[in-house]
Amino acid sequence: MSLSIKNADEIIKKLGQVIYVAGTQWGDEGKGKLVDILSSQYDITARSAGGANAGHTICVNRNGKTEKFVFHLIPSGILHEGKMCVIGNGTVIHIPTLFEEIESLKEQGIEVNDKLMISDRAHLIFNYHKLIDGIQEERKGDQKVGTTKRGIGPAYCDKASRIGLRVGDLDDFNRFAAQLRENAERHMKAYHFEFDIESEINYYRDVAELIAPYVFNTTAFINKAYHEGKTILIEGAQGAHLDLDLGTYPYVTSSNTTSAGACTGLGLAPTRVNSVVGIVKAYTTRVGDGPFPTELADMEGEMLREQGGEYGATTGRPRRCGWFDATVVNNAIDINGVNSICLTKLDVLTGFQTIKIGTHYELDGEKISYIPANLTDFQRVKVVYEEMPGWTEDLTQTESFDALPEKCRNYVLRLEELSGVPINFIGVGVHRNQIIYR
Repeated sequence: MSLSIKNADEIIKKLGQVIYVAGTQWGDEGKGKLVDILSSQYDITARSAGGANAGHTICVNRNGKTEKFVFHLIPSGILHEGKMCVIGNGTVIHIPTLFEEIESLKEQGIEVNDKLMISDRAHLIFNYHKLIDGIQEERKGDQKVGTTKRGIGPAYCDKASRIGLRVGDLDDFNRFAAQLRENAERHMKAYHFEFDIESEINYYRDVAELIAPYVFNTTAFINKAYHEGKTILIEGAQGAHLDLDLGTYPYVTSSNTTSAGACTGLGLAPTRVNSVVGIVKAYTTRVGDGPFPTELADMEGEMLREQGGEYGATTGRPRRCGWFDATVVNNAIDINGVNSICLTKLDVLTGFQTIKIGTHYELDGEKISYIPANLTDFQRVKVVYEEMPGWTEDLTQTESFDALPEKCRNYVLRLEELSGVPINFIGVGVHRNQIIYR
């Protein structure tokens, strides 16, 4: 589907009733900014997977000054009045962290009550999960995955082992406490750590009533809203190549970060998703360990990092930076069904004399257009580059595609040609209004 977005009022007509915003690289593509813009037009914004390991940063001009909002679990649509935000059944929630995020938003003048719904089927992260996360990472030695150590993986392990506790289990607190105690004791024995079980139980006894007003059967809510004609925006977390099944395993997250995972993470049928907007950074970044074929371990990589402010919103860790990798993006386009692209951080490339694009890989002398499942093979691929002339003009005040420098336009058109998907949104700065609709 070829889109031609002229202004925000046309978005729903062009994209459809239900859309998914997907990361096409290794996360940190700039999904939050587009979600913030689109969510002003959609009735419901929903998160379907992951936990507080994700991070979205939104810069908004309020009362004549720039305010920065950092989101980890709550959908960034919460900034808009009259909109509902949903944290779906596919997520994992550390309630203390969630309450910190709610309180931080309130301190910035954003009211959360009556705008946030949490699935009663979402699994809980406990403090012992965070301890286990750190222990597991240390045991891996040189093979560290680069986890955020927020307990995400261990919580999903409990879920898959069918011993996890869900938000809705707080309704039967005696049973909840017994299962929490049993789980904690099992993990303490397996991982040899000390943990104050009773303190954890007492905390959840105290917060059970506080979380209750937010807890709903969100699957029923989402589907009822769909049948009523309400519009739904699903906010992807992280990126396609961090997907547990289809990412660069084992350097992945513990949830499904593609459009298919979005459906299971909300209980929404795949046939109801009208469009998938792929978020594509104009270069490539990655946090933590794992293969990164186009990585730049030189001054150009440092220039990308500094000009792009490439430090994690969740961990503050510096991101690894490199040239655009068409193989990575095109694989994500296929597995997500992307039919519209938002190209982000184009302005960061200003000042580079030459810009490289990794068009494809070679493995043992043969051209390949896929990412090898075998980690050793992926680490051996040779990237084939083409070079394009850079530009020196500042892009941050540009309001139309035609107003971009010619060399910049040529770069965008080449990326569009390589992807085979129209680039309908172009980010040229950190602020909400610094985006071109094409």
